[in-house]
Amino acid sequence: MTKIPMPGQPVRGSRSGAPIMALFDLLGRHWAMGVLWTLCEIGPSTFRRLQEKCETISPAALNTRLKELQAAGFVYKSDEGYAATELGLRLYDQLCPLGDFAKDWAVHLTDNRESDQSSE
Repeated sequence: MTKIPMPGQPVRGSRSGAPIMALFDLLGRHWAMGVLWTLCEIGPSTFRRLQEKCETISPAALNTRLKELQAAGFVYKSDEGYAATELGLRLYDQLCPLGDFAKDWAVHLTDNRESDQSSE
């Protein structure tokens, strides 16, 4: 099993393990943010339902991400399946404005491409 990024331990981009870098290392793993985001959006979910909602995730990748997110304190196993913890929901609330920014950025890039093409 791969090492789970934790604050205070060396992680990608930070030898000191700055908390933000540890968080970005964890969330930057394939499907990590998608799994957490989906759980926060749909609520508690079985493994199978979560896999369906994530569409292209393999069972092995989903299993790995769930284990990592559980170890990090963002997800727990409930009677209804997997669910976001209070900490996971807080993280989701912090990520939503970043998601809004990403949409604005996409529009900005599209607008700039169109204006660049029209000036050629």
